[in-house]
Amino acid sequence: MPPDLWSFYKIMLQSRLYEEAIAALWHDGLISGEMHLGTGEEAIIAGVVTQLHEGDAMALDHRGTAALLMDGVDPILILRELLGHPDGLCGGKGGHMHLFSKEHLVASSGIVGAEGPTAAGFALAAQYSRSGAVAVAFFGEGAMNQGMLMESMNLASAWNLPVLFVCKNDGWAITTQSEMMTGGKLNDRARGFGIPAVDVDGRNIIEVWEASHAAIERARSGHGPTFLNARCVHFEGHFLGFQLNRMVRNPIREMPGIVVPLTKSFVHPRGGVFRERLAGLKLVLGSVLSTLRDPRRDLANDPVRRARITLQSDTVCLNELENQVEKEISEIFTTVMAEVLS
Repeated sequence: MPPDLWSFYKIMLQSRLYEEAIAALWHDGLISGEMHLGTGEEAIIAGVVTQLHEGDAMALDHRGTAALLMDGVDPILILRELLGHPDGLCGGKGGHMHLFSKEHLVASSGIVGAEGPTAAGFALAAQYSRSGAVAVAFFGEGAMNQGMLMESMNLASAWNLPVLFVCKNDGWAITTQSEMMTGGKLNDRARGFGIPAVDVDGRNIIEVWEASHAAIERARSGHGPTFLNARCVHFEGHFLGFQLNRMVRNPIREMPGIVVPLTKSFVHPRGGVFRERLAGLKLVLGSVLSTLRDPRRDLANDPVRRARITLQSDTVCLNELENQVEKEISEIFTTVMAEVLS
């Protein structure tokens, strides 16, 4: 039986508020570099991670914060790490993309597709030394065009490894719609290796739990890998400050930064022939126009909000839970910021 929806909502809300607080620090300039949030992925992560046991392992991509939190990694250590503090999870050197916890058998990487070989390695070790343990790889659909991920899926099938490949599919590879750069169907690729493939609504926590439960139990029983294709929406786009998001939210301020250089390039006396320039212009404008119809603007795609709507008939319990979670997150950030700024 899956955990009750209240338990799911609590851990998803904890992750959402934690990442929103991280975003605030990033906008204030207190966290350096790019910041890739997992807002919109919470149901996928929670549906899988809540089923893992001691000895199971995870290989994460550049959006690993939610999985780390839900797996029990100390949120104070994670926050210190993001701030570059020497007492962070990885000594302040990993940032938010390259994190590791030996205690929890979890590693993240900013290298697209690296989750495949990492998870396959974890699973191979489990096959030899931790019977019944499984490994999980979390990655975006763009990683399905990386050779090392395909090679890892091939070996997982050939060696019958206990691994679950979870594709967090939001339909975008940074600024390019994935269907424009990916041939065929992702599920067919997995099936081509002899790996069962399952489609799931990544916005629905119960649906994700049920699909991943079957896949994980299959792996634990020695029947090999499964590919889970979970559709989701990244509400902040590829990273915080994503230009297409900024354009939609504040078109008057952002459009000149796109239109002016685009026009200059189009009319420049040197460069490609007219038809090539026109094709490039259509491609850019197509991305812009598709953003105006972007599902990121539809709150119905928010997994945390969807879970909350189901629970809102009990307003007393809901308010109590939300106040408790808000207090916990506030205390974490107050504690760490006092250390960093002292």
